[in-house]
Amino acid sequence: MNEITSNDTRDIILDVTEKLIYKSGIAATGMDLLVKTAGVSRKSIYRYFANKEELTVAALQRRDQRWMQWYRSEVGQAKTPADRLLNLFTVLKSWFLSEGFRGCAFINTSGETGDPQDPVRLVARDHKQKLLGYLHELCAELCTEHGAEDPQMLAKQLLILIDGAITVALVMGDHSAADNAQCMARKLLDL
Repeated sequence: MNEITSNDTRDIILDVTEKLIYKSGIAATGMDLLVKTAGVSRKSIYRYFANKEELTVAALQRRDQRWMQWYRSEVGQAKTPADRLLNLFTVLKSWFLSEGFRGCAFINTSGETGDPQDPVRLVARDHKQKLLGYLHELCAELCTEHGAEDPQMLAKQLLILIDGAITVALVMGDHSAADNAQCMARKLLDL
């Protein structure tokens, strides 16, 4: 018989929290629902997390790590810098078409917080900064290869296209938003 370790319990709690928050939001994810869905006691949750906010932040931080790793890996399969930049949107489209797509967890949860210094908002900001940093890396590669200027500005513009495509895909149910954003990126990058 397999024994559940404390790390397994913590991981289960974080996995369930992330799924519930992504599906329904922070406010709709109460402790009773977490306890029931995770199959653990409240005491177990509070053994690892002081409160719901701490649990939410930890779940979002895990999502950030996993999502960024997935996105980098998928985008990085393209051969050239220009292809990798265009692949940003091809990969997004595959995500939009996946079962359970509910938009960007970080945009969604930020919308539930009013305070710009709220820990949830800070996790979201950190996620977007990491994404911007990755975009800057890709733009710097392109600029080195093609002699283009200002990779930081290109990265900021691509971030707007990415977040815009994600939002349109969620709100409008328009998965072609990734194709439209890719078309705009081609023009922006002069490809």
